[in-house]
Amino acid sequence: MPVLLLLAGAIAAWPQTPPPVVNASGVTNAAGASGQGVAPGSLVSIFGSNLASSMAAAGTVPLSTTLSGVSVTFNNSPAPVQSVSGGQINVQVPWEVAPSTAQVVVTRDDGVTSTPVGVPVAASAPAIYSIGGQAIAINSDGSLAAPAGAIPGIATHPAKIGDPNGLTILATGLGAVSAPVADGANSSDMTRNTLTAPAVMIGGVAAQLTFSGLSPQFVGLNQINVVIPAGTPTGNAVPLQLQVGTVNSNIASIAVSQ
Repeated sequence: MPVLLLLAGAIAAWPQTPPPVVNASGVTNAAGASGQGVAPGSLVSIFGSNLASSMAAAGTVPLSTTLSGVSVTFNNSPAPVQSVSGGQINVQVPWEVAPSTAQVVVTRDDGVTSTPVGVPVAASAPAIYSIGGQAIAINSDGSLAAPAGAIPGIATHPAKIGDPNGLTILATGLGAVSAPVADGANSSDMTRNTLTAPAVMIGGVAAQLTFSGLSPQFVGLNQINVVIPAGTPTGNAVPLQLQVGTVNSNIASIAVSQ
């Protein structure tokens, strides 16, 4: 048998790495809220299989559009990549992606691409970060607004009604901001406010909003500062929700005391 035919047979028989596969409805906001689209500039998680050959996390800002040989596009716009693994990729939706249905494609370093998966992109898609339903809402002393001792290894105590130092809520998906920021960059150079101020409901009572914008340290992360008003219900699991226009976030809980 000619040598070329032998080589061709050997190449054909060589095990091929399966292509990356993005699950149907596998593109969601990174805060874990389901049932809504994603927003430009927000952090999202992509779930599937064979997405990357190894685990890796970005160590510098601005984020690169390639990490460990993996890249992602939304309607052909490269997305900054935060972390990759075989089953999950975290990226920032490029700011330039317009509200629509975006086609998401994952490409590995071997040049193999996933089948495009559509994801709804909305002007805002607010989502509160939480741990097991407990909101990542931070008191002025750095503790979480949760019952004392509720999370081993993390300082916690209830947020206080009327505390002028307020409460900081971490979220994503609040939409456009007051000044342009590059894809993959944080907002350490200047303060950027969200163009639409969210309503922050704590136990069904509107909190006093003192700031809503981009976190200075973290890419794609929204920071919301509020003062909890008199009349807010107290307890260990008071519901917290954001409203941006007619769009509601997931509901997480905080602990509130007098």
